[in-house]
Amino acid sequence: MKNKQVFFEDWGLTDYQEAWNRQEAIFGETVKLKSEIRNRQVATLAGATDSDPEEIITPNYFIFCEHPHVYTLGKSGKPEHLLLDEQGLKDKQAVYYPINRGGDITYHGPGQIVGYPILDLDNFFTDIHLYLRTLEEAVILTLADYGLTAGRYPGYTGVWFDADNERARKICAMGVRCSRWVTMHGLAMNVNTDLSYFKNIVPCGIDDKAVTSLQQELGRPVDINETKQILKKHISVLFGMEMIG
Repeated sequence: MKNKQVFFEDWGLTDYQEAWNRQEAIFGETVKLKSEIRNRQVATLAGATDSDPEEIITPNYFIFCEHPHVYTLGKSGKPEHLLLDEQGLKDKQAVYYPINRGGDITYHGPGQIVGYPILDLDNFFTDIHLYLRTLEEAVILTLADYGLTAGRYPGYTGVWFDADNERARKICAMGVRCSRWVTMHGLAMNVNTDLSYFKNIVPCGIDDKAVTSLQQELGRPVDINETKQILKKHISVLFGMEMIG
């Protein structure tokens, strides 16, 4: 049975380590539940039990939050892509974490929408590339609602402006972890982000492309809560979700 219901939560401004721990707890419980369901299915097929494994379904979660200044390095990243030493991090009031998502280094901070889908993709589709392209499409459609034309950069994840010329600039980074088709980590879309923090890293390992924000593209500050609602709507429609909360 596919469960299309998704519990939506907005954690607001949350310390990165706290958010990571909360993600890991939900992720771990979902993976554990999937294993239990699988074991019940095997036992039922073997005639060892009369229980119905279909009575148990895995939950889905979609979380929005913002983080205080933090740099995170994915499994495939290079530590030298952080251009600050320990004192430099203190001066910028930022912290640094190597983490277990895919991708290289990125920055999170106030004014940025960070989206953490903790989904059992067996409830939707088991294709990680389609999953990433669908998240990208939700961001592209959100930007279109602001009158902006964005797209993809061949060979890279995320959402870009002018990806086909020398003015290429990235507005949304992505990095995910997936185990047993359960996802965590996700996307980071720059809305009113202080872009100067990106000067302290080689963003996503790309040293010759700029980073931008919705505020910079529009030339004015944006109501981030409005952007969250627009993005939430497009994500729910594209995935066929029933958002709860």
